Amino acid sequence: MGIGEKKEPQTLRRRREEEKKRSVRREVFSWIRMFVIVIAVVFVSLRFIIINAVIPSGSMETTIMTKDRLIGFRFSYWFADPERGDIVLFAYPLDESQTYIKRVIGLPGETVDIEDGKIYIDGSETPLAEDYLPEEWYWENDGYHLEVPEGCYFVMGDNRNDSADGRVWPEYARMQGLASSEEDAQQYHFVERDEIKGKAIFTYFRHFRLLVHTADY
Repeated sequence: MGIGEKKEPQTLRRRREEEKKRSVRREVFSWIRMFVIVIAVVFVSLRFIIINAVIPSGSMETTIMTKDRLIGFRFSYWFADPERGDIVLFAYPLDESQTYIKRVIGLPGETVDIEDGKIYIDGSETPLAEDYLPEEWYWENDGYHLEVPEGCYFVMGDNRNDSADGRVWPEYARMQGLASSEEDAQQYHFVERDEIKGKAIFTYFRHFRLLVHTADY
């Protein structure tokens, strides 16, 4: 201590040390609070607002590729119903713990006829223009006449030759013992409105692509 300098009172030093500790505690609490808020926002977003999904198979190729990551909006159908051509995420009718992704083809109350790789809605003479199909459709492409119940949708993958969808789910239901007869199994052609979780909006990995308005009907 230099000449003429006075020693700092012990109480003042103690006060400064306490203030420093309080400042550190406030900083730590501030970071903890921010962390909790971020976690809460992420949880609420994933639970109620968005769907973040990884595509495990090629049933929607080439619109959506295997291992693509995408974002879907849960709120897309809060005030509106799915439309034909929408790509939707939904609880798989044969096992609701699984989330599937397909394209909406048939709407509630419509008839859907599949003849020689073409789809006809409500007896129309003009088939749907399905420019999104990646190749000629030859598997399970004929002999279907479906009447979509109210509150239900008929969905299919874009990769028709490699998509387990509404065409074959009734057969799977009987194989798994979920339906005791062919008549009972017919309900598994369709996805109920309440099973639809949201609408696919865009892929962000491995490339970015908008998934809305991909059908020109």
